[in-house]
Amino acid sequence: PLRWRVSACPVATRGEGAMGRVIRAQRKGRGSVFKSHTHHRKGAAKLRALDYAEREGYIKGVIADIIHDPGRGAPLARVEFRSAYKYRKVHETFVASEGMYTGQAVYCGKKAQLFPGNVMPVGEMPPGTIICNVEHKPADRGSFARASGDFAQVINKLENGKVRIRLPSGMKKTIHSKCRAMVGIVAGGGRIDKPLLKAGRAYHKYRVKRNSWPKVRGVAMNPVEHPHGGGNHQHIGHPSTCKRDASPGRKAGLIAARRTGRLRGQKSFQKLKEG
Repeated sequence: PLRWRVSACPVATRGEGAMGRVIRAQRKGRGSVFKSHTHHRKGAAKLRALDYAEREGYIKGVIADIIHDPGRGAPLARVEFRSAYKYRKVHETFVASEGMYTGQAVYCGKKAQLFPGNVMPVGEMPPGTIICNVEHKPADRGSFARASGDFAQVINKLENGKVRIRLPSGMKKTIHSKCRAMVGIVAGGGRIDKPLLKAGRAYHKYRVKRNSWPKVRGVAMNPVEHPHGGGNHQHIGHPSTCKRDASPGRKAGLIAARRTGRLRGQKSFQKLKEG
C-alpha cells in the first residue's frame, strides 16, 4: 500500500532560499491593479510624421488649443496643419514648450527659423541652443526632454553627421544630425518647487498616474512579504545589493549596483555623468 509522508510547511527565514509570499515587485509585472490609468488621457504626444515638406523645406501649423493631460505635468498643444496630400486639416498633439499660446504659428522643417516652439533638425541649430522633445533616432517623433520644465542643449557638431547634446540628467549623448527637436524648454516648469504638504494631494497626484502610492517600505513588512522584512528593529540585516540574475522574489533593494553611497568629489560625479 502507498504511504504518504506529510512534510512540515517551510518556515520563512531571513536567509537565502527562504520561501515566502509573492512580493510587490513581482505582482507589478502582471498588470492587474498596477496598470497605468489611461482612460482620460488625451493621446500620445508626438512630433509630426516626417515627410517631404519637413525634409526639404518647412510646413506651417497653428496652435488650436492648449490642453491638460491627466497624469502628465506638462501641458499639451493641439496643432492644426493643412494636409500636404489632401484637402483637409490634420491635427497633431505636441508637448507644449514654454511661451506657446493659442493662435500662434509654428513651423516644422529643415528651413524653419530658430524660434521657441518651432521644430527643426538638431544639425541646423547652432551650439548652445536650448531644445526639448528631442528624437533619439531620425523620425521617431520625440524621445528625450519631454517632462515639464525639462530641456536639452546642443553642445557641438561632429564631422560624421552627428551632434552632441546634453540631456536633462546632465549626461552627454551623440545623436544623428537629422534628429528633430523643438526649440525651447517644456512648459510647466517649477511644478516640484511647491511641496505637496498633505497626503490628499499625493493621493490625487498618483490617482491619475498609476497605483504606486502609498508605498510601504520593505523593512516595515514581515519576512514572508519582503526580503528586508522582519527583525526586532527595522533593519535590512544583509547587504541591500542583489545580483542581476537573482530570482524575482529576491530582487529588492539596489539591483546589480556598480557602486553605492553618495557621489563625493567633482571628478567622480562628472565621470559618471559622461558615461
